[in-house]
Amino acid sequence: MKIISFNVNGIRAIMQKNFVEDMRAVNADIICLQETKATVDQVKEAVAPLGDYHVYANEAERKGYSGTAILTKHQPLAVTYYIGVGEHDNEGRITCAEFPDYFVVTVYVPNSGSELARLGYRQSWDKEFLAYLKKLESSKPVIVCGDFNVAHKAIDLARPKENYNKAAGFMQEEIDGMDAFTSNALVDSFRAVNGDEVKYSWWSYRAGARGKNIGWRIDYFLVSESLVTKLDDAFILNEVMGSDHCPVGIQLKA
Repeated sequence: MKIISFNVNGIRAIMQKNFVEDMRAVNADIICLQETKATVDQVKEAVAPLGDYHVYANEAERKGYSGTAILTKHQPLAVTYYIGVGEHDNEGRITCAEFPDYFVVTVYVPNSGSELARLGYRQSWDKEFLAYLKKLESSKPVIVCGDFNVAHKAIDLARPKENYNKAAGFMQEEIDGMDAFTSNALVDSFRAVNGDEVKYSWWSYRAGARGKNIGWRIDYFLVSESLVTKLDDAFILNEVMGSDHCPVGIQLKA
């Protein structure tokens, strides 16, 4: 079972690039998308050329903003779109598909913003989202993937000293939020498989950052501890273009 996660930074925009060819080459069983910036119908129309996938999408009340989706070759038992907290459930930030052996949740975690205006809201989100995941986990294991908008450790960004407690994505409050996930039995699959390998999943569009590999690892697969032994691989597909992010993924043993 291969699952990938990709912040596409606009599904309609990336469909004009090599998205279909790239996704066919990856050949994932489940594709989780974030920042689709489209309505549910627009997402379904955009990804139709892929074929072979059941498509489930969530949209924000604000048009052209946020949005998540799950494309799966295996029909889920159920799909939900809310964590059950009113202030968090109007931005289309999660899609959750239940399968026989686990839940797959794709998430677009709120960005604290260039002026850190939403840092407090982000802290509230992290707390409530963790509670939601642990509630799911009480019935079966969880795989949660997406853009978490935080570099967890200094190894996860190219310039930690310059950004620590100065830039959204590497504030101590955001790091604390990720610490809460990993200290509550949700394992960072990339680190579990690859140790201290340095690899990034997002690059600023400014100053040729991607070409220079001045990046951040802010896209993750966190898995319940019971699934760690089933991890066959965890990877980052730096060569896939089309967004300021690249896909990340896991391969589960049969």
